[in-house]
Amino acid sequence: MKKDIYLALQERILILDGAMGTMLQRYNFEEEDFRGERFKDYHLSVKGNNDLLSITQPQAIAEVHSKYFQAGADMVETNTFSGTTVAMADYEMEDLVYELNFESAKIAREVADEFTKKEPSKPRFVAGAMGPTNKTASMSPDVNDPGYRAISFNELRIAYKQQAEALLDGGVDLLLVETIFDTLNAKAALFAIEEVKEERGIDVPVMVSGTITDASGRTLSGQTAEAFLISISHIPLLSVGFNCALGAKQLTPHLEVIAHRTDLAVSAYPNAGLPNAFGEYDESPEQMAGQIKEYLEKELINIIGGCCGTTPPHIEAIAKLASQFKPRPIPQFTALSI
Repeated sequence: MKKDIYLALQERILILDGAMGTMLQRYNFEEEDFRGERFKDYHLSVKGNNDLLSITQPQAIAEVHSKYFQAGADMVETNTFSGTTVAMADYEMEDLVYELNFESAKIAREVADEFTKKEPSKPRFVAGAMGPTNKTASMSPDVNDPGYRAISFNELRIAYKQQAEALLDGGVDLLLVETIFDTLNAKAALFAIEEVKEERGIDVPVMVSGTITDASGRTLSGQTAEAFLISISHIPLLSVGFNCALGAKQLTPHLEVIAHRTDLAVSAYPNAGLPNAFGEYDESPEQMAGQIKEYLEKELINIIGGCCGTTPPHIEAIAKLASQFKPRPIPQFTALSI
């Protein structure tokens, strides 16, 4: 599969899926749906714990993956955005982390294999999603104590290592460290992944995707796009890019910065525009695809998908458009794919 993805990136622009959360909201799951039979007597509310649905509502997760593949996606992300002990502490479900990641990966793997079997010329890939957690290693959450840290690098490393191991055991093709607002958190994840690779004697493609939080063009921890790129360049990566926070149009200048400064593949999966007053996303598939066309004309990207507010129709429109363009050249991949 590693060889396949490097080959595929040279042949075409790969399509990533859209938002998992947006799709799950359409099921209107209530507390009892999140709990299922297994957690019916759990002592805390678990509504909103989307990762738990991989155990209690696996069919829904499989359906979402299937809809994105049907829409033209080459790759889907596992339902594991909050799949670390750090994030699961909110629900006191730290002991479920391995199972949540393993089951999420297994579901996505089975759906991907079904589509690959139907269309062998277009292999489908599974990216193990590793979210940023709800804590930051480089900033204090207490304005009165700027030196305080809610979590350490080592605590993050241990949490990410457990997640990476479970995702790999579940059958993912690659790992995606995503929605990075604090590069120190990402470095802990990348360090953990390198540990797992060394211990297992394997080589796993790794995608990294940061998030620019506002019009300043910086991550939450203060880095520009170029600084973000430089600070992770010591790790062997498949791709680097940005997702979330901004719509496609607002993300363009930041993609230009990294596309002109890296030999890696470049990824982007923006939101469907900016949220309205109700926190909803109004951009239609056609509007979003129209803005992404600039990425393609300028040869900025190799992997494109959608984040908050995007659905299978968005991915379908993007996939149809991307099929008309050649992928951004990645010279360093040539030797790796032979």
